[in-house]
Amino acid sequence: MKWVTRDHVHLDRMACVWLINRFVDSEAEIAFVPWGQENTRDPQHIAFSIPGVELSPHDSSGTTFLKILRKYDVQDPALEELATVIQKGVDHVLHGYHPGQEDRLGQIAVGLLAVSEGLMLSHLSDEEIVKANTPVYDALYDNFKVHAIVREKGLVIPRNNALGPTLPTQFLRQLLAEHS
Repeated sequence: MKWVTRDHVHLDRMACVWLINRFVDSEAEIAFVPWGQENTRDPQHIAFSIPGVELSPHDSSGTTFLKILRKYDVQDPALEELATVIQKGVDHVLHGYHPGQEDRLGQIAVGLLAVSEGLMLSHLSDEEIVKANTPVYDALYDNFKVHAIVREKGLVIPRNNALGPTLPTQFLRQLLAEHS
């Protein structure tokens, strides 16, 4: 399918591109139209994060990422956590939300936002921005996924025993490989 969104992909729209490619439409072709020129988009493309379309930009109904999860019935605890991160990132940008010390997902959101902004600055085209961001979202998803498995199964991650992250990383890698 062909999809379209506005250019200068950032946090929510970048997460949407990743979600579409990984979980909704692995054959997706995504076009980018300049802000203010949304009316030039191909009407045959599935539009997202463009005002006036079903998968509209973030609003009181949630982020575009969450709207895509719901519309395409993508159910995955790791993606739900990522949806929370994206929402908290949007809240940080639009509403001045600052996560507290115990708000792990809020802190991740602010970090992801910084990475997103940095990659927007260091890459000129949206295609380059998407390519650079994709491994970040893949890694974040893997992290959320493996920790969801740990919680679901009531497992305990081994301590590092003065070996740095070696033992926990090996354990989590094995668990992720078993559930991929």
